Amino acid sequence: MQSRQTRSTVRPQLRTVGGIDRLTGSQDGPIAILLSVYNGEAHLNEQLDSFLAQTDQNWCLYWRDDGSCDASRAIMLSFQEHRGQGRCVEIATCPGNLGVASSYAVLLDAAPETAPVAFADQDDVWVPEKLAWARAALSGIAGPALYHARQYLTDDRLTVRGPSLTLRRDPDFRSALIQNCATGHTVLLNPQAAALIRSRQPPAGILHDWWSYVLVLGAGGRVVSDARCVSFYRQHRRNAVGVERSWLVRGLRALRRGPSAFMSLHAGLAARLGEPDCREILTHDARAFLERLAPVSQCGLWGRMRFLTGEAGFVRQRQAETWLFRLWFVLYGRTRPKS
Repeated sequence: MQSRQTRSTVRPQLRTVGGIDRLTGSQDGPIAILLSVYNGEAHLNEQLDSFLAQTDQNWCLYWRDDGSCDASRAIMLSFQEHRGQGRCVEIATCPGNLGVASSYAVLLDAAPETAPVAFADQDDVWVPEKLAWARAALSGIAGPALYHARQYLTDDRLTVRGPSLTLRRDPDFRSALIQNCATGHTVLLNPQAAALIRSRQPPAGILHDWWSYVLVLGAGGRVVSDARCVSFYRQHRRNAVGVERSWLVRGLRALRRGPSAFMSLHAGLAARLGEPDCREILTHDARAFLERLAPVSQCGLWGRMRFLTGEAGFVRQRQAETWLFRLWFVLYGRTRPKS
C-alpha cells in the first residue's frame, strides 16, 4: 500500500465537462456527509476514522441505520457520542430497511439545502485530502455541479490491487444513460446539484450515484472528473456495486448477468427522465435525444441499428463495452422498464 505522504503529492488532474458559465462563489459551508449503514460493523470504524483524518474538517455527518442486525448502530452511536461529538446527526425518520437508494434519499432530504453533499459508503477508507480536493474542484462553479474521482481498488484487508480505470471519453448525457462513471463514495454535489436530486426520485434499480450523475449532465450542469484516487475501495461479495479493472472480467460478469436486467434498467432510466418533473430541467439537447430514443424500442432490428448508426455518442467508456451494449440494444431493445 502506498504511504499517505506519497499519495498526497499527486498533482491535480481535473477534467471538467458541461455547464454554461463560471462565477466566483462560496463553497465554504460545512459539507454534509451522507452515510447509510447496514450490517457494516466489520469495517465501519476505519471509515469513520478516515472522516476524522480529513484535512478539511468543515463537515457534518448525517447517518441512518438501514435495519442492521449487527453492532453497526451501536458503533455509530458511540462515534456520535465520543469521537464525532458535535458533528453527527442520526436521521431516525423512516426506520427499518429501505434499501440503498431510498436510504440515501432520506438522508439527502435531511441535509441542509445550502450544504455541499458528499456520499459515503460504510466499508471504504478516504484519503485525507478527499474533501479538500472535492471542495476546491467545485469552488466558483455556477449552477449544478458534481465532482467524482478514481479509487484504489483493494481486497477486504485494504491491500491495493491497483487504481480504478481512467476515463477515455468525457462524460455526456447520452453516455450517462448507459454507464455511470461517478462512483458514489467519491461524489461531491454542490447545493444546486443536490437540489435537483432531492426533489426527484430515481426509477427502480437505479442507485443514488448514477441518478445524480445523469441528472446533473441532463440539466446542463458541470461534471468534474479527478484522475487522482480519493479512497480505498474494498471489493468483496457484500458490495452493492463493485468495480473491476480487467475488461475481460467485466465482460464475463456482464455476460453472466445477461442483457435483460441491464436493458430494463436503461429503459427505466430513460422513461423516468421523460416524465414531466425531470423533463422540465433537461436541456434542449437532452430532451431531443430522449425523444429520438423513445420510439426505438418499438422498432425492429434494422430500425435500432439505424438509430445506433446515427448516434455516434451513444457509447460506453471502452470500445468492447460499447460493442456489447450495442449488440444487446439491437437484439433486446424491446425490454421494458422494471416496475
